[in-house]
Amino acid sequence: MRRAVRVALLAARVAAGVSAVGHIAGALGRRPPIAAVDPAVGSAGESISVVIPARDEAARIEPLLVAVVGAPGVVEVLVVDDESTDTTEAVAAMAGARVVAGRPLPAGWVGKAWALDQGLREATGEWIVALDADTRPASDLPAAIVARARVDGLDLLTVAGRFECPTAPLRWLQPALLTTLVYRTGPPGARRPGPTWRRMGNGQCFTVRRDVLLGVGGLGAVAHHTVEDVALVRTMATAGFAVGFLDAADLLTVRMFESAADARRGWGRSLALPGVDAGWRRVTGVAVVGLAQALPLLRLAARRADVLDGLLLLVRAGTLIGTARAFERRGLPYWLSPTADVVAVVTLACGALNRHTRWRGRTYRLGDVGPPSRSAGRRTTSAPR
Repeated sequence: MRRAVRVALLAARVAAGVSAVGHIAGALGRRPPIAAVDPAVGSAGESISVVIPARDEAARIEPLLVAVVGAPGVVEVLVVDDESTDTTEAVAAMAGARVVAGRPLPAGWVGKAWALDQGLREATGEWIVALDADTRPASDLPAAIVARARVDGLDLLTVAGRFECPTAPLRWLQPALLTTLVYRTGPPGARRPGPTWRRMGNGQCFTVRRDVLLGVGGLGAVAHHTVEDVALVRTMATAGFAVGFLDAADLLTVRMFESAADARRGWGRSLALPGVDAGWRRVTGVAVVGLAQALPLLRLAARRADVLDGLLLLVRAGTLIGTARAFERRGLPYWLSPTADVVAVVTLACGALNRHTRWRGRTYRLGDVGPPSRSAGRRTTSAPR
């Protein structure tokens, strides 16, 4: 009986390792990160509307607005004030943004998707660049990502930035949380992103042609998703549109959380990809990161490590090196972050089991869904190149 258990565990560890390494291998030959471009070349005469969904963001939205109001190629900055109870509207107006008063949340919609949809319909630019209020972009980011989308022939491009982690515990935990995504879906910029049901994206910053997104019904196709960014990527990819996910760490910094406790709560809401991944995929994902990311170090500490553990620890060291550019400040906490892998796996597991989540004063039900929606209009024209 014990032998059978050992064999079964070894088989599970091998399977998890193969799965994780397969995803991580996407880092080999990644597409180049997004870099600043000559604004005249980047925009090619096309206008950009920056859309920022905001709910009670008065304390942190100003640096973003300073960067994008009047930025190259940007004809307007729209802040959709999603029924804020603070001075978000006043801060945005003082910074030169056009404030769109958000309408009450309809049934079946999640707040961020609803705010983005309103901004999309109010915008006048040919391209939409959507940014979260906690982002800190370079002023030439909008023109740069639009240029890259045009050059690569993409209908939708989302980008990953560089994390600003103000405390040592956060610099220790956040890399471990991020690595659970890399083990399950691969890194941004992978040349072979895999099947549409496994595509990833980052809603903190994305660009899309306004007419393309309006043509598929705006954010309506993903209205009920709390992980609306990944849902939008998979929905558009399934409908035949060209989507991309690239590294923009040189032009975009994000200050998501102020503490490790905040990170556990915030990442716990979305890390398991509720709603966009079916329940069995979430459970499988927890098993993969548990066996391939967290277990080898525990076995080493218990003096039970074998050759497989050694190989997986080398892979983990490689991911630590590979994700270093995704963090603005590193130091010793970052390099010790593999010791936070157990905490990261527990956070992922709790998120996979959650049926409800509360965010910005609203409670949402996290239900399973089927394959990405095919109701969006099919792509009928080639993206500009």
